[in-house]
Amino acid sequence: VLDFNDPFSTEVKPRILLMGLRRSGKSSIQKVVFHKMSPNETLFLESTNKICREDVSNSSFVNFQIWDFPGQIDFFDPTFDYEMIFRGTGALIFVIDSQDDYMEALARLHLTVTRAYKVNPDINFEIFIHKVDGLSDDHKIETQRDIHQRANDDLADAGLEKIHLSFYLTSIYDHSIFEAFSKVVQKLIPQLPTLENLLNIFISNSGIEKAFLFDVVSKIYIATDSTPVDMQTYELCCDMIDVVIDISCIYGLKDDGTGTPYDKESMAIIKLNNTTVLYLKEVTKFLALVCFVREESFERKGLIDYNFHCFRKAIQEVFEVRMKVVRSRKHQRHLQKNKRPTPNGTPRMPL
Repeated sequence: VLDFNDPFSTEVKPRILLMGLRRSGKSSIQKVVFHKMSPNETLFLESTNKICREDVSNSSFVNFQIWDFPGQIDFFDPTFDYEMIFRGTGALIFVIDSQDDYMEALARLHLTVTRAYKVNPDINFEIFIHKVDGLSDDHKIETQRDIHQRANDDLADAGLEKIHLSFYLTSIYDHSIFEAFSKVVQKLIPQLPTLENLLNIFISNSGIEKAFLFDVVSKIYIATDSTPVDMQTYELCCDMIDVVIDISCIYGLKDDGTGTPYDKESMAIIKLNNTTVLYLKEVTKFLALVCFVREESFERKGLIDYNFHCFRKAIQEVFEVRMKVVRSRKHQRHLQKNKRPTPNGTPRMPL
């Protein structure tokens, strides 16, 4: 874990905070998204009674710390150094139980957001209106509208209209939680505009309907093209990744169980009954490109594969630039530490 006061720490590994009242579903979200836990198994999770920190480093782009806070945290407790925590935070996710009376949650949300904003105005504030699987469609919309209105009215009354809150309807029993986390993580990826531009160029030159760049471990999509995201399309892509990884784990390993089930040769084609083809190709060790292609366009598979080769090469160049920046910042941090004087006032000798 990098030093909290390190000026480069948030750029090397952004921090995401999971906050909310007790039993709102914070730990369940983390276990389902990042540990592949079955939603039904989360019913047996115990309440979190201390701050849990975890590194999520599944790929070159999905690389951050996630902090799960107990619901009973008290910002006024002198032992709780909220300034230190908020100073290095990239996103704050506040989880609200939609099936409970959320007035207390809104009061805690207001306190949390105002405190965090004073310390770090650059934090992205993400509100998960959670457990909506138990609500009707009309009730979901009404609940989201009510929470949105009350939360923004509280900020307006405090003279903080410039704080932007993003709202998501989520449930661990469908893909909405992965969709919401995808949107949160994308805001922490400085290369996002470049990735989106590369995807737009790729689909326009290949006759592809829709393309996602997925992290295969968490099923978070770190980028997509500029066309709107359809929830059903996203769910099909997630299901395809599950099928590919499961089959690869069964048939892709050697007889002694060694090897890697997902590698640079990994690819899959699934033809749907609506004249659409799902096409998956490995991009990097943990990233996959999943495309929606019409059957008539997929007949030009050679062109698609050539364009994909160019796309993968461009992604690797983006990754190489990012690693050079990270190494440069680490080197600068190392030099800064060596320039600090020793306790007796003499400068440190370079290592």
